[in-house]
Amino acid sequence: MKSILRLFTMTAVALVALLCATACGGRGGELDKAIRTAMISGDTTRKAYDGICQLIKDNPDKYAAYLTDGGQINAEALAKKVTEVGHSLRPPVDWDITRYGAASLSLTVYFERSGSMVPYDSRSGGGQLKAAVNDIINAFPSHSAVKINIVNDNIYPYSGTADSFLQDRDIYASTAGTGDASHTDFKLIFDKIISAQPANNVSILVTDMIYSPADTRNVSVEKIFNEERGVAASVFRNHNGKSVIVNQLMGDYDGKYYPYNGQPFDYRGKRPFYLIVIADASTIDQIAADPAYAALVHPASAVNSYRFNQSETPVAFKVIPDWKGNAGRFRVSHDDPHMLTGCTPDRTTGKLCFSLAANLGVLQKDAAFFANASNFSVRSLNGFDIAVRPIEQADISANNSAYLDGMTHIITLTGKMDSPQDDVIISIRNDFPQWITLATASDDTNPSAPGFASTTFGLEDFMRGIYAAFAKGQDRYTKIELKLKN
Repeated sequence: MKSILRLFTMTAVALVALLCATACGGRGGELDKAIRTAMISGDTTRKAYDGICQLIKDNPDKYAAYLTDGGQINAEALAKKVTEVGHSLRPPVDWDITRYGAASLSLTVYFERSGSMVPYDSRSGGGQLKAAVNDIINAFPSHSAVKINIVNDNIYPYSGTADSFLQDRDIYASTAGTGDASHTDFKLIFDKIISAQPANNVSILVTDMIYSPADTRNVSVEKIFNEERGVAASVFRNHNGKSVIVNQLMGDYDGKYYPYNGQPFDYRGKRPFYLIVIADASTIDQIAADPAYAALVHPASAVNSYRFNQSETPVAFKVIPDWKGNAGRFRVSHDDPHMLTGCTPDRTTGKLCFSLAANLGVLQKDAAFFANASNFSVRSLNGFDIAVRPIEQADISANNSAYLDGMTHIITLTGKMDSPQDDVIISIRNDFPQWITLATASDDTNPSAPGFASTTFGLEDFMRGIYAAFAKGQDRYTKIELKLKN
């Protein structure tokens, strides 16, 4: 009898396991099953990733959401699916697939050769412009996948190779006579860069970003700036899948400077120049997360940087039940780790204070960005205030390592908790960057004027045109939501 019961029990368990496996395998179809199988088996390797990509490519109609218009893997969409499947497992599993995405990248450098660019590479200066471009090329693992063009009134192929460009000590002399150096046609250049860009390509425009159409004599500043804004918006408006990163660098300048509406003059001193990165948003997400390629999008010598059209990115976070500075009482719900129950303010202060650990590193911002309180906003019934600081090694202990591992910042919230419940929403804002406004000049005719060495004529209007083109959906980088109940 015991044998029969044991056999019946084993059969029932096997049947339940089979039903669970069938249900799990069926939920989300083959793609979910393939991801789940890789995670459960621990086979989170490049080979497993390639197999999942091949499954998507073999079924393009079924998995169109995970393919770009060019038929390549949409790494951003696939990464979200992998995270979704991994977090549905118990215990949850994380698999960082971003490190696989840059294998087939190509790089195209568009090197501006206008009259006002030549003095950046004078013999008397430090050669920062050429060095920055060399660093970009050297950061790319395969020089055979690097193409270089010269730009001004049009785009012209560079006659040499990436290696000959690196070795050239006077790049402006060796490219003399290429195109019309008297003006730069930004509309044509940006249009052609985008229209010619193949899948998995990173294009970088090396430029002083001075808007200089063919003839600006007797043209008002207001007309030029309005034209700039309109040109930029029209170029990027229909390319919502692209991202643009503007990196500002500083270089020595020694030579003729050509103001928008005046006589050229000699200038020797510092001047800003820019590396403008253009790529599919998913491609930039991949390489920005890969230390081997990060220098392509954020050069080490950049003094300012901003990415246009960065999509809202989910951020992993955990409420820390026992943390120094907590005030009042609360419990983290067993059913929902982002819900606090039993919230009771401190008897003395009337305040409820709690902290959470978050991985803000996925947002690809520098320390100064997170140190600026104006980049954060909190919406709540009880007027919660926010404080943010990076996690330090001294913060980590045996008691809290499960909460702090893989996280980058501590976010502390303090409020009254006067209502029976509250929804607290933390947003990290994506505002037009102040540094671009500060780096903009409306008059570049006087080299002795304050700020001449650090500003660019008309920069803000062109950049606001790009911002307007991508305005929809880029008002924040992420949001963190918590539910509170007393």
